[in-house]
Amino acid sequence: MKMNFKLSPSSLNLMGDCPRCFWLDKHKVWKRPSTPFPQLPNGMDKIIKAHFDKFRDKGELPPEIRNHHHTKGLKLFDNIELLKIWRSNFKGIRWEDENGNILFGAVDNILVNGKKLIVLDYKTKGYPIKDENESGSGYQNQLDFYNLLLRKNGFETEDFAFLLFYIPKEVLETGQVIFDTVLARRNINVDNAERLFNKALKLLNSECPKECCDWCDKIISEIKPKIEKIPV
Repeated sequence: MKMNFKLSPSSLNLMGDCPRCFWLDKHKVWKRPSTPFPQLPNGMDKIIKAHFDKFRDKGELPPEIRNHHHTKGLKLFDNIELLKIWRSNFKGIRWEDENGNILFGAVDNILVNGKKLIVLDYKTKGYPIKDENESGSGYQNQLDFYNLLLRKNGFETEDFAFLLFYIPKEVLETGQVIFDTVLARRNINVDNAERLFNKALKLLNSECPKECCDWCDKIISEIKPKIEKIPV
């Protein structure tokens, strides 16, 4: 009998890291200990969203992307109430498949080109980026999933998305921190996202993977009785 699962881009990243840890987490057998989340990126995220919202309310793009060649003719998504839902980690953009499995994710912002939506994701980087092509390769799946979710909800999206990197440059004598920014354009592939989603469901509806990582290898003897009781 197949079970229903609730998946997100971050949980699917765990599948790529260790299929066993992913399986154990989604079957509620064991959760890999999390590392402390840096508060600086979290605080930056809130500040940048508020910064962009001020310009959206004025019908403008903020200066860091206003005159960029990638954003010519683009506007910020102005459905404020819907954006609040899509940004929420508790709601986000959701889609349920025919078997009751749920995929969801929370975006940072959305740009608009005519009727098509473009995902805009904010990132912080600790070192300079020479050009946009150097950055963000690890975020491809995340952008693919956001676009898949938007399309599953009936919205048209462009075949690309943006990563906006904020990179600390210097600290002024006043204590103010100055950031450089790099806007990186990424082609998206919703087929890749759907393939990973189906791969995850197939894995979760099979027996627990045998290969261990350093985390789950240490506790496998303790959780083995729980694993054996789970029907697949």
